[in-house]
Amino acid sequence: MIKVGVIRGGTGENYSGSLERGGALILNIQDNLSEKFKPVDILIDRDGVWHAGGMPIAPADLNHRVDIIWNASDPEWKKVLENIYIPHISTGHLASSLADSRENLAKYLKANEMEVKMPRHIILPTYQADFDGGEERYAVKKAMEIFEKFAGPWIVKSFTGDTDTGVRVAKTYPELISAITEFASRGKSILVEELVAGKEISMHTLSGFRGEEAYTFPIGHGSTQEKETLSNLTKKIHDIIGMPNYLKTDFILSPRGNIYLSNVSFHPDLNADSHFGQVCLSVGATTHQAFEHMLNFALNKKWT
Repeated sequence: MIKVGVIRGGTGENYSGSLERGGALILNIQDNLSEKFKPVDILIDRDGVWHAGGMPIAPADLNHRVDIIWNASDPEWKKVLENIYIPHISTGHLASSLADSRENLAKYLKANEMEVKMPRHIILPTYQADFDGGEERYAVKKAMEIFEKFAGPWIVKSFTGDTDTGVRVAKTYPELISAITEFASRGKSILVEELVAGKEISMHTLSGFRGEEAYTFPIGHGSTQEKETLSNLTKKIHDIIGMPNYLKTDFILSPRGNIYLSNVSFHPDLNADSHFGQVCLSVGATTHQAFEHMLNFALNKKWT
């Protein structure tokens, strides 16, 4: 039985999101891969104390408790796992910065001789009453900053991607102020981005799947040229970023034929009814088979 440690929690802003993501991984192993894998819950509390099976543990002792670790928490733990030479699946600081910032992603791709169009956006840090003043004053000030940089309509949502906060579309300046006020009251950093009209398409790639360095799952809609173009773009991005275990790449195809890269993500949604689940089924696979491949791929890497 292969013991899979799942790190969740941590000291970062997305504590609750990490708990949810890690919990989903643990349940997926229990429900679909229990004949081969056994999950071990590794919780890092808000003070940075590590726990395995509910008991405090030093990271160095994990080598005796698990065979591989999936880090569903902060990228800073990737270095810890590398120092103890344990097989792991983890998003490092570079990949995390590319997922969190379009500016960083655009600069990194450009430095590797790839230029792509991206929707403009602004990240608003968490509202602090003692520093920013009243919520309404804060919202008006930030709305003006956004309005001066790019026109609406705008998409307003939590920067950390919390699903419980929802998404707002602001078509007018007053609606933008209202949306910022709403999200500011929730104590989360805010992502405001340009709403680009067009067809949204998500591409998924897995390293080493079915014998390919970067297996790109096909999309079911779009012209032959669109499919080929997006597949080539996705494989190139996958390669430039450093062949991550899994990569989701989101694009927007505008009516004028422009292709915008809107987002990259390194955390697969393993729910059977997710978009990833649907593309897996389209090639005769399931999400838990893809999950098992990711674990085996990491286990078979050389860890020195």
